Amino acid sequence: MTGQDDFKPYTGGKLWLAGLVLALTNFMVVLDTTIANVSVGHIAGSLGISTSQGTWIITSYAVAEAICVPLTGWLAGRFGTVRTFVTGMIGFGIFSVLCGLSTSLAMIVIARIGQGLCGGPLMPLTQTMLLRVFPREQHGQAMGMWAMTTVTAPILGPILGGTISDSWSWHWIFFINVPVAIFCVFGALRLLKPAETKREKLKVDKIGLALLILWIGALQIMLDIGREHDWFEDPTIVLLAIVAAVGAAVFVAWELTERQPIVDLRVFRHRGFAVAVAALSFAFGTFFASVVLIPQWLQASLGYTSTYAGYATAFNGMGAVIMSPFVAKMLKKRDPRALVCFGILWIAACNLLRVGWTTGSDFWTLAFPQMLQGFGMPFFFIPLTTIALGAVDPKETASAAGVMSFLRTMAGAIGTSISTTLYANHMTIARSEMVGRLNTDATQQALSAQGFSIDQVRGAIEMTVTQESSTLAINYMFLLSAIIFAGAALIIWLAPRPQRMAGPGAAH
Repeated sequence: MTGQDDFKPYTGGKLWLAGLVLALTNFMVVLDTTIANVSVGHIAGSLGISTSQGTWIITSYAVAEAICVPLTGWLAGRFGTVRTFVTGMIGFGIFSVLCGLSTSLAMIVIARIGQGLCGGPLMPLTQTMLLRVFPREQHGQAMGMWAMTTVTAPILGPILGGTISDSWSWHWIFFINVPVAIFCVFGALRLLKPAETKREKLKVDKIGLALLILWIGALQIMLDIGREHDWFEDPTIVLLAIVAAVGAAVFVAWELTERQPIVDLRVFRHRGFAVAVAALSFAFGTFFASVVLIPQWLQASLGYTSTYAGYATAFNGMGAVIMSPFVAKMLKKRDPRALVCFGILWIAACNLLRVGWTTGSDFWTLAFPQMLQGFGMPFFFIPLTTIALGAVDPKETASAAGVMSFLRTMAGAIGTSISTTLYANHMTIARSEMVGRLNTDATQQALSAQGFSIDQVRGAIEMTVTQESSTLAINYMFLLSAIIFAGAALIIWLAPRPQRMAGPGAAH
């Protein structure tokens, strides 16, 4: 055994240096969930792959992170919190280097999976360590520091990703993690060793973990490659679908009967938790999909650079930062279900504003709905967590928070895969309809009269069809998103009003 039961929280400069190391680690891990969003076009072009294949870079990280998050408690108990933290940081740095050195789709996807597996435990571990090293009376400050890095990292991710990709190369969006990882590993070894926790010989649900990896892996691969393989016309997709369905069913049955499950599904017996998680999954999956699609559309159809696509999408986080403190105060006086309903409907309304986007839309027409949407995000996330964790027994709070984090991350990955497919399919449909209407003798004669050659006429028609079909497709996705958001907003009223508030920091 190692560690000290009588550990005393830090004070003075040592406390704030330790807090900086932990906050910076959390910032880096959260940053990597969005930094690649605006760089997919650069990466796809460099590796010679399609943009839809480029989204695997995002979904592979999310899926690996989701799988590893439920293991955090076991890893910390078995190997010690600080040791797990340092190992995760070293692994994250190494896989970041491999991501930057990647020369093929397979290499970068494998490296991103490694990043996700190492980074998954870091987010909850930073919160655990902050609560351990800060005195109890300063836990509010510690969680405020943690929350600010969690909120600001997604804002800066697109800006940094776009600026770095345009100014240097996409490889550096991964290489910049390396000095941060070195600093945090060094800081943890120097500052956090006394805060190490006891190690115990804990059993891990190996069968549950294997089943989890099996069915989630099969499902995500099916969603990622389905469109290119003509879905269920291909035996490979059929096999993956069967593996995912059977694997999920066996996983659920096993976890409900296992004494120490890898994912504690028993918390779903609480109606409030089940309803809140359902609303969260639908809403977050839809939200995250738009965060991935919008930068791709801005660059492919409107000619935006990665930098300006990052600026346009980053406005989403500004409103969230402004409104978060107000929502936390309102939560003490208002029904959290009403706040959640308002927040999700607000996001739905912002998606309806986007339905009117055209290829001629200026920057502020594109950025303004992003900013407005940000004002509604805290109404959605903060009260929803209160409803979910307030519905379970106090001793189940940690398990419930882990299940929420797992399903939220999975919803983002699955939502991205499905939306990418729907977007591409609707663009194909719109394209086929537009080609028939534009590729006519009248169009050719009108353009020829303006001095266009036959090749120029064909090029102009092709460019117009590509731009406008993608715009119609993205508008369709916004309309569909608004409908899903509206449904998620109504679902929350099936939950009973929470009878207790979740403990400090449990929301994260």
